[in-house]
Amino acid sequence: MATIREESDYDSSRSSLTAPGSRRSWISDIGSSSSVSVRSFGSGAWDAPAASCRHKPHKANQAEWEAIRRIRAAAGRIGLEHFRLVRRLGSGDLGNVYLCQLREPWSTGCLYAMKVVDKDALAFRKKLRRAEVEREILRTLDHPFLPTLYADFEASHYACLVMEFCPGGDLHVARQRQPGRRFSISSARFYGAETVLALEYLHMMGVVYRDLKPENVLVRGDGHIMLSDFDLSLKCDVVPRLLRHNSLPHNGNAGRQLDAAKPSCVPPIQPVLSCLFKGVNKCQAKEEAAPKPGSNDGETVDSSADGTSSSEPGDHIHTNPEVVVEPVSARSKSFVGTHEYLAPEVISGQGHGSAVDWWTLGVFMYEMIYGRTPFKGESNEKTLANIIKQPLAFPRVAAASGKEWDEHLRAQDLMTQLLAKNPRKRLGGCTGSAEVKRHDFFKGVNWALVRSVRPPEVPKPPAVAVPVAAVQKKVVMLSRKERLEPYNPVVRPDERFEYF
Repeated sequence: MATIREESDYDSSRSSLTAPGSRRSWISDIGSSSSVSVRSFGSGAWDAPAASCRHKPHKANQAEWEAIRRIRAAAGRIGLEHFRLVRRLGSGDLGNVYLCQLREPWSTGCLYAMKVVDKDALAFRKKLRRAEVEREILRTLDHPFLPTLYADFEASHYACLVMEFCPGGDLHVARQRQPGRRFSISSARFYGAETVLALEYLHMMGVVYRDLKPENVLVRGDGHIMLSDFDLSLKCDVVPRLLRHNSLPHNGNAGRQLDAAKPSCVPPIQPVLSCLFKGVNKCQAKEEAAPKPGSNDGETVDSSADGTSSSEPGDHIHTNPEVVVEPVSARSKSFVGTHEYLAPEVISGQGHGSAVDWWTLGVFMYEMIYGRTPFKGESNEKTLANIIKQPLAFPRVAAASGKEWDEHLRAQDLMTQLLAKNPRKRLGGCTGSAEVKRHDFFKGVNWALVRSVRPPEVPKPPAVAVPVAAVQKKVVMLSRKERLEPYNPVVRPDERFEYF
């Protein structure tokens, strides 16, 4: 199936293309109609120092990161001459990705994925800003389920981004290997939970992803996921808000009017703590259960003239304050994404924000569980029409037990709320990831220790991780034709790996 992709908000041209070997095409169309609050990136020159790439606490003890730091300390810089290209992993709209190694003999087993883009070609196509924004986003990321940018540098008119290599392929390929070409509910919950945490971090950093799909969710060597491809992402400002649950009733639209709530400045780390440490929240809820006269701490709370709460009993779960760091005010009118994953507000052109990521999460979960997307039509035009008009429906499934049937019902309820066509009624559309993580489908997930859970599948080590002498001999013997062939791991010849 052809897929279309529009330009990012930072371009002024329109193009339509299909990536080689992809099952979907993508769209990119940006004009002067975009209205986005974009942070200043300076001059955007590719030779700007990458100081932010040198501090990655999550990778402090990683061999690949230590090898990069060792070379940078010895040579004062790192460049293309320090790497040996092994194979081409994939290609996309902006450039090619290669599997590479460091040339130093002591760096045995350290594999990297190097994305190479032709700056002159992108400038001619008016897409250079897309590549610059992707680099700026990658420089700021430091999260277990997002890419690590080890280094970025220039070689002639090429710009290179050195990132971590994921030997497990992507979830689209992994789904094809499952019985019935679909994941079990437990596997879908695992991958969905890690994706929610990745989106939560991106939104806290002021990034709207806009391109979530199984092809862009890669599997690391330990079996955990990593989101990839940020050239369609939207960089915007995000303002932390402190809200109480009793100002956010779960019924009706009044609880979703976050614009009426007064923003409160809080440290950026608070959303993570408030979402992960539920035990602390329970203790605070008990302390706050007894009302204190005249102490509302600046939060927005609905009350009547006599000082009593104007809400009806049962509308609120508890009065525990919640920090919301969601770029709800970001607005873009660009037509960006993959046809089958486009949100209704993107198609209508009325402007979209971070709620599109929660729509794509719903489509993502649907495809993992049922093996297809929910609104796919006979053509791209029919698909878009289905997204706007067709109600959500689920295929019949055979449940082996009552417990399995209950799991399916919870999954369907999650997808139904995520795929609400009105973004203000969509789960997570206004209060972000905390609302999604509270859903019954994720009941029992220990969000703070997700990385400690054994993944459904752990890929085998890549075949190229052999002694350096053998690798050098093999690389020297490769012809130009062989070096340009797509990369296929020896351990699973049928597996396809594309970085973006």
